[in-house]
Amino acid sequence: MAEIVKMPKLSDTMTEGVVAAWHKKVGDKVKSGELLAEIETDKATMEFESFVDGVLLHIGIQKGQSAPVDSLLAIFGKEGEDISALIAGATAPASAPAAASTPAPAPVAAPAPVAASAPVAAAPVVASAPVLAGNGQLKASPLAKKMAESKGISLHHLQGSGDGGRIVKRDVDAYQPAAMASAAAFGQESYTEENVSQMRKTIARRLAESKFSAPHFYLTMEIDMDNAIAARTAINANAESKVSFNDMVIKACAMALPKHPKINSSWRENTIRYNQHVHVGVAVAVDEGLLVPVVRFANTKGLSAINAEVKSFAERAKSKKLQPSDWEGNTFTISNLGMFGIDEFTAIINPPDACILAVGGIKQVPVVKNGAVVPGNVMKVTLSCDHRVVDGASGAAFLQQVKQYLENPVMMLV
Repeated sequence: MAEIVKMPKLSDTMTEGVVAAWHKKVGDKVKSGELLAEIETDKATMEFESFVDGVLLHIGIQKGQSAPVDSLLAIFGKEGEDISALIAGATAPASAPAAASTPAPAPVAAPAPVAASAPVAAAPVVASAPVLAGNGQLKASPLAKKMAESKGISLHHLQGSGDGGRIVKRDVDAYQPAAMASAAAFGQESYTEENVSQMRKTIARRLAESKFSAPHFYLTMEIDMDNAIAARTAINANAESKVSFNDMVIKACAMALPKHPKINSSWRENTIRYNQHVHVGVAVAVDEGLLVPVVRFANTKGLSAINAEVKSFAERAKSKKLQPSDWEGNTFTISNLGMFGIDEFTAIINPPDACILAVGGIKQVPVVKNGAVVPGNVMKVTLSCDHRVVDGASGAAFLQQVKQYLENPVMMLV
């Protein structure tokens, strides 16, 4: 008897998914446990294995299409079996293709963004419209696709010179981004658009909910990083893995959180949950937004262990290989933009946390020590607090504790 497979719910916040790739086609025999498809959720692209045995009789959501959770994804059964009634009974059709004309490299990591040049009025077009194959994909050689991906070039900006308008290697080599800029300089209005990814949709929704439902207030403090710099230099002198200042901030916060339970809590409408464990979320920038993998029980881990874990998270986040278990369960979050030259900023609280710490860069400035003005290294941190849970005095006390650890880093090694 034929069996329906529905769009799975692959994360706690997933409401719809995009089929990034099919690894089987209609007519293939599939065994339970075999890789069936890759599905883009709101946070990552995940492999989806078949849990049934049989012949793939129908694909309900084509590559590049999005559909709500529990929509008809596929139908399995015996070869030649009549499934017309099952298909007719599917009441959750897939939306218009999210990236139907976008070529995807193999293996697929995520659907590439769709971008299209749209000149206004009768101005000359910078690049000709892409030529599509019969399956809706751009006509391009595998080598051209790979080269364009490595160079960050959208195939939609290329004009194919191969047979039938096919994009080939020489088209990628000849691409000049400046051509578009020069066209604008001559008075041509143009723009590009790309589909909003599931990840970006979720980031927008969750941060809007946080900003407009949680009354934020902010506390900023300067920290003398002279001793932290000296300690890091000494640690890294003989360490195989180089500890970063961000690792030291994570460790300082993790050690301070158990002493300040209100900061390690969350608003639950009718209750306030005070977490006795410390799971620190670390914001990692990816092309489509931010992911926040979680260093679990961070207060029990040394600097080297934290460093290795954060590096692994960053690598897997950028390749979209993080799993739901990697980003769930945070009790506190840290966002660091110091490496981008940002001195100070405020961050939006990452639900369900009550606080998030925004970390700026270390800046050399004149400071007063022992009554004399001397060069010093200062880092500014800003704590965003949910006023439903945290009061100003509680937030200030936590920052004082973090400051104490970073200004006396030997305390973190005891």
